Amino acid sequence: MRTKEQWMKDLSKMKPNLYYNGKIIDRLDEVQLATLDVMGTTFDAAEDPKYADLMLAKSHLTGNTINRFTHIAHSTEDLHKKQDMVRTLCRLVGGCIQRCMGCDAANAIYAVSYEADKSNDGKTNYHENYKKWLTRFQNEDLVAACAQTDVKGNRIKRPADQEDPDMYVRVVEKKQDGIIVRGCKLHISEASVSDEILTVPTRALRPEDKDYAVAFAVPADYEGVKQVVTVHNLREREIFKRGFTPGATDSYIIFDDVFVPWERVFLCGENQHAGVLALLFALFHRHSYSGCKPAIGDLVCGTTALAAEYNNIHRANHVRSALAEVILVTELGYAAGYTASDLGRPEVYMPGVGFVPYGPGSYIPNSIYCNVGRCLSGEAVFREAEIICDISGGVPATFPYERDFANPELKELLYKYTVRNPQISPKNAAQFWRYVGDQICSARGGIHLFGSYHGGGSPIMENIAITTQYDIEARKDMVKRIAGIDDSLNDEMKKDKKLVIESKVK
Repeated sequence: MRTKEQWMKDLSKMKPNLYYNGKIIDRLDEVQLATLDVMGTTFDAAEDPKYADLMLAKSHLTGNTINRFTHIAHSTEDLHKKQDMVRTLCRLVGGCIQRCMGCDAANAIYAVSYEADKSNDGKTNYHENYKKWLTRFQNEDLVAACAQTDVKGNRIKRPADQEDPDMYVRVVEKKQDGIIVRGCKLHISEASVSDEILTVPTRALRPEDKDYAVAFAVPADYEGVKQVVTVHNLREREIFKRGFTPGATDSYIIFDDVFVPWERVFLCGENQHAGVLALLFALFHRHSYSGCKPAIGDLVCGTTALAAEYNNIHRANHVRSALAEVILVTELGYAAGYTASDLGRPEVYMPGVGFVPYGPGSYIPNSIYCNVGRCLSGEAVFREAEIICDISGGVPATFPYERDFANPELKELLYKYTVRNPQISPKNAAQFWRYVGDQICSARGGIHLFGSYHGGGSPIMENIAITTQYDIEARKDMVKRIAGIDDSLNDEMKKDKKLVIESKVK
C-alpha cells in the first residue's frame, strides 16, 4: 500500500491535463492542497493501527492486505465495515472523504462484467480483463474517480435521439485493438487527484442506444482526456487557523476521441447490462452515503449544540427539539445503511421477478434500504442548515474579518462583544462563529448543500427506485384480506359493464 507522500509523488509525475480558471495546472497546485489533505487521510488512516480493522482488507484475488477502498465486498461484514469506515473518516475531515466513488464503481463493474460475459456465451473477456485491472488497482493502492453523469443534452430525449450524439459518452469506432470514445461526463468528484477514471453508463439503454453502453478505465491523464476543474476551497485563514481545512474538486471530463484498448474495456454494446451497471454503481454509492451522511449529521448535531451553548440558550426546549430532529435523521439513515449491509447478498432486484442471483459471488447491499437511507438523509440537508441558522442567529453572516480581531484598537472590544456565554472563552467563541460561517455562509458551504442533496442520485431517483422495487401489491393484498374485500366482485362488475356497453352498441 502507498503512503500519502508516495501517492502525491505519483500525482506529480502525471501529465498536466487539468484546466482551471483559464490555465493548465499541475495536480499538486496550491489550489488542490486542501483536497489532497482530505484524500490523503485515506492513506494516513490505513497506516494507523487504531483504524486497521476498518481500513484494511484481504484481497480475494491475491490474498494480500489491501486498502478497503480498493476491496470487493464478499460478505455482510465487508459491507458493514465499508459503511463504518466511511463514517469514521468523514468525521475526521469534517465532510466527504472523496474516495468511495472509485470503490463503489469497482464493486459494480465486478458483478456486471461477469454477467455480460455470461450472456455473451464467453465470447467476450470483460471480467477477466477487469480482474487484471482490479489486481493492479489493489496492489498499487490506486485512487479512482467514477465518471457516470453525462451532459444529457435535451433531457426529454434518449441518447440515440439527441440532435448532437455526443451528449452521452459513446463509442464512435471499434477497432481491432480497442475502441474510440467521445463525450463528456460532469460533476465528477476528485477526478483531479485520482490515478484512474472508471467510466460507466448513466441510465438504462435501448438496443438503439447500444453505442452508449460502454464501461472502461483510463489513467486520469490519458491522451485525449481533458479535465475542466472547479475547486471548492474555503477562504484562506491568515491568523486564526482551522483545526482541519477540507477542500474538494469536481471535473467536467471531456473524452476527445480517446482510444481505449480492449483490455481496459468492461462493457461495449451490451445495452441490457448498461442499465444494471448504472443502477448498481448508484446503489453502492448510496450505501456509502449511509456512512458519509450520518457523519455529516454528527457534525450538524455538534454544531447545533455548540451554537446553542455559545449563545447560552442550550437549556431552551426548542434546542432539544432541534437536536432530536438531527439525531433522528442521522441515525435512521445509518440504520437503513446498516440493514442494507446485513441483507446484502450476491443478488439484484429485478422488477416483476424479485431478487435473483447476480455476479460471481460478490455482495451487493439491499436496494430498498440503501435508497430509503439515502433519500431520507439527502432530503434533510437544507432543513439541517436551517436548524443551524435558527440556533446560531445572524452572527455567522456578519462576523468581522480576521484582521479586525488582530487590530490593537479593536481586538479587546470585538472579543468583549462576541461573548454571549460567560463560561466560554472569547477566543473560542470567535473561532466557533468563523467555523459556522465556513459551513453555512461560504460558497463552499452552499456547494456542499447541493452536493449532499444530489450526490449519489437526487431524491426523486431514490423515490423511483423505492416505489418500483417495493412490493406494494403485497401490502394491498394484506389490507384487502383484513377488510374483507373480494376482488372477484370487481371482475364481475367489469364484466357486467362490458355487456351493457356491448348491448347499447348493438
